[in-house]
Amino acid sequence: MRIDVSLLPALAAIFVLVFARVGAMVMLLPGFGESNIPARVKLSIALLLTLIILPLHRNAYHVDLTSISSLGVLMVHELIIGIVLGATARVTLSALNVAGSVIAQQLGLGFVTAVDPTQGQQGQIIGNFLTILGLTLLFATDSHYLVIAALSESYRIFSPGEIMPTGDVAALATSAFSAAFKIGLQLSAPFLVFGLVFNIGLGVLARLMPQMQVYFVGVPLSIMVGFLIFGVVLAAMMNTYLDYFLGVMRQLAPMN
Repeated sequence: MRIDVSLLPALAAIFVLVFARVGAMVMLLPGFGESNIPARVKLSIALLLTLIILPLHRNAYHVDLTSISSLGVLMVHELIIGIVLGATARVTLSALNVAGSVIAQQLGLGFVTAVDPTQGQQGQIIGNFLTILGLTLLFATDSHYLVIAALSESYRIFSPGEIMPTGDVAALATSAFSAAFKIGLQLSAPFLVFGLVFNIGLGVLARLMPQMQVYFVGVPLSIMVGFLIFGVVLAAMMNTYLDYFLGVMRQLAPMN
């Protein structure tokens, strides 16, 4: 029995192209692409997803092994698509950092920072808490499967070898950043109202009782009341964030 191995070079080239798209996305994904995740774990996840995606979309690739330049263009194309998908998912997580920064400023905790385990850099402690809680909820509710679905659906939206619709990519990036900032402010809206009312009240108190040390009374009271509000609205905040994340992922992977 003879085994035809003539297709192996083309299959290997397709595997590398699929891995370029998947690997670029995994390097930026929330939860998978964090700085504290070992590189071997990221590589293993990318290889596993590549083995899953390859049989589904193998026929979408038309490689010309006689032209190195065309393979290079395809490789760059796949890398850009992976970066766009991964960055879009990453930007959704930044909404929690925006909300945490605003909340910390309103509670008088803007100077309290700690190392963000997802980024490996200093961040405000409330933002770090919301980010870790958001990641936990994404995995607990199996929402991360929508990211894999978006990766598979990307072959319908961004077909290999076709000219990339730069207008659509720019619109996707713009809408992702604007939506993340908008959701971040919406999540912190109760604390913006609290900060406005509380500071106005302190201002009135300072005018009525000039001899009173308003700062030393106001800061502990602001932190205490702020944390009470935080405990009350936390569940609603995270439900709103999950709905936002699911909406973004369903835009990338619309369900027919």
